[in-house]
Amino acid sequence: MGKTSKKEKIVTFIMVAAIIIALLVLCIVAKDEILSKLQYTFITDDNYKVILEGLGNTFLITFISFIIGIILGTLVCFVQGLKSENTFIIILKNIVKAYVSVFRGTPIVVQLLIIYFVIFASYRGDATIIAILAFGLNSGAYVSEIIRGGINSVPKGQTEAGRSLGLSYWTTMHKIVLPQAIKNCLPSLGNEFIALIKETSVASFITVVDLSEAFSDVIAGNYDAQPVYIIMGIIYFVIIYAFTILLKKIERRLNKDVKVK
Repeated sequence: MGKTSKKEKIVTFIMVAAIIIALLVLCIVAKDEILSKLQYTFITDDNYKVILEGLGNTFLITFISFIIGIILGTLVCFVQGLKSENTFIIILKNIVKAYVSVFRGTPIVVQLLIIYFVIFASYRGDATIIAILAFGLNSGAYVSEIIRGGINSVPKGQTEAGRSLGLSYWTTMHKIVLPQAIKNCLPSLGNEFIALIKETSVASFITVVDLSEAFSDVIAGNYDAQPVYIIMGIIYFVIIYAFTILLKKIERRLNKDVKVK
């Protein structure tokens, strides 16, 4: 097992090194052409400022929407777990069930357009707020299912033990079940966050200047799409790869803390 792991690391290192060397050779051979295109495309017309604005909006939408999604998804999951026969609770459970079904059963673009052009048709403020709301609602539906899976992975005996001690359903979930469930579903939550970064590229449908829209504006200004699309792909890859590494480190840290305890 150890030898296989070491061999995989060596092969991965060689492949990455080969790609880096190939890119360096390409940059050296076509240095003048690459530099002139980059200067003309991004620096001459201050297009880098538009790209930085788009990058900032992408991060803003992603982070706030993900926070909304976690809060909303957790509440939805709790409501779905209620065992009460109260009429209000039954109605509430049906509402959240319909919410999850609708937002998981329709494309994010459709949801974004309906929220912007139908529900908030008379809204004349910043479209970024609508984008955050739409992505937050979409994320909440998926997060609720992720957390439900995490809760189901916690042995039922722990819930029963908490209730037998006189704890309420909410206290049992908050103090005993949820901390373990979050650890179990952290990889899936990480995937949802990364997917959200990529999904924000459709925010331009409602005039939000996100990262992809910023690059589209650059292309519209100079009609040279090749370097723009390449740089856009590199930026998205670097962002997502960086967050992937960060999430893996957090996951390893949590697992390490559990083993120590």
